[in-house]
Amino acid sequence: MSLRWRLALLSATLVAFAVGVITVAAYWSVSSYVTNSIDRDLEKQADAMLGRASEAGFYATAETEIALLGEYASDTRIALIPPGWEYVIGESISLPDSDFLKSKEAGKQILVTSAERILMKRDSSGTVVVFAKDMVDTDRQLTVLGVILLIIGGSGVLASILLGFIIAKEGLKPLSKLQRAVEEIERTDELRAIPVVGNDEFAKLTRSFNDMLKALRESRTRQSQLVADAGHELKTPLTSMRTNIELLLMATNSGGSGIPKEELDGLQRDVLAQMTEMSDLIGDLVDLAREETAETSSIVDLNQVLEIALDRMESRRMTVRIDVSETVDWKLLGDDFSLTRALVNVLDNAIKWSPENGIVRVSMSQIDKATVRIVIDDSGPGIAEKERGLVLERFYRAVSSRSMPGSGLGLAIVNQVVNRHGGQLVVGESDDGGTRITIDLPGEPIRSGFENVDD
Repeated sequence: MSLRWRLALLSATLVAFAVGVITVAAYWSVSSYVTNSIDRDLEKQADAMLGRASEAGFYATAETEIALLGEYASDTRIALIPPGWEYVIGESISLPDSDFLKSKEAGKQILVTSAERILMKRDSSGTVVVFAKDMVDTDRQLTVLGVILLIIGGSGVLASILLGFIIAKEGLKPLSKLQRAVEEIERTDELRAIPVVGNDEFAKLTRSFNDMLKALRESRTRQSQLVADAGHELKTPLTSMRTNIELLLMATNSGGSGIPKEELDGLQRDVLAQMTEMSDLIGDLVDLAREETAETSSIVDLNQVLEIALDRMESRRMTVRIDVSETVDWKLLGDDFSLTRALVNVLDNAIKWSPENGIVRVSMSQIDKATVRIVIDDSGPGIAEKERGLVLERFYRAVSSRSMPGSGLGLAIVNQVVNRHGGQLVVGESDDGGTRITIDLPGEPIRSGFENVDD
């Protein structure tokens, strides 16, 4: 069943319940009012009759007065039982089982038969008066009233179904519009934003859907850009490698004649270097794609991550010294593998650009209660101020580094890792003119040294 029909039937059910309650309450109220009115009228007539019975000389004309009263109220039968009499004045009224006539105390009782409503009342002298009201016409009128209320209620339910369907149709128009927009996107594969009208729940749903479309467009753009950039970056080393391999094949087929041994050795070294460059580039592309889909999911000891990164750099130091001046015990929610790789990339760049016997300076300090800062300085040539923001983009390489091997993805990957962890990376200048990489990350200090960070 569609949502439109469910809403229409739900509203009809609620209306039917309300109409049913109101119909029953109305019928009960009218019926009670009518019977109470009849009882009050009968009691007034009984009081009047008992009052006349207490007057002297009443019984001489009692039959005549009761007969006249019976003619006036043709739907009512009247009987009078004087105290101590076995003779009944007026109509002979058959009473249902009742002990009222056996009692001697003053009071009243109302009896109901299939066709009459009977009131019996006794005064203090013991005189009993009986009024029997014919209820056939009254019951017929109440039955007609009940049928009319039932018809009105049923008509109300049918009208509520129709109105509920109309209201559901009008109310769900924005949802139908959103559905058509989604079907259009599925058909055309165009991630166009849907116009937002109003500020109700459907408008909020449309805004959320537009935000999702925006994220999909950005993801698709990044994917297309990555493929285009990767194709562009892979084209040059592939072309060069192909040329060198063709030369090597030619030399092999000709027995090595015509090409000096030094040039053959150079070609082989070029091919190996280009293969290494290709391997590094493909690895960086894989890392970049992995970072776009990675999720932070565990508590990370940042000091331990830094120590692991420093240990991995031991074999790459060569003549460059790494000086760690300060660290703090810090934990954050993140991915220890990605953070380790990011710090390894930064340290590797710092070592690569530092001169022989140079120093790479590393420090980690807390700058406020929820932020830690890692600073890595090298002693290299540095990065021009106008290029410091550009080196964080994919495949961009500073002018001074274009003659060196590399893909231009290292700092882009590091920046992506830092951003994914809610941090910030800034490229600046070190105290001795080299490059300074500043990484700010969120988290909190570990209060008792290298304790279990999950506690």
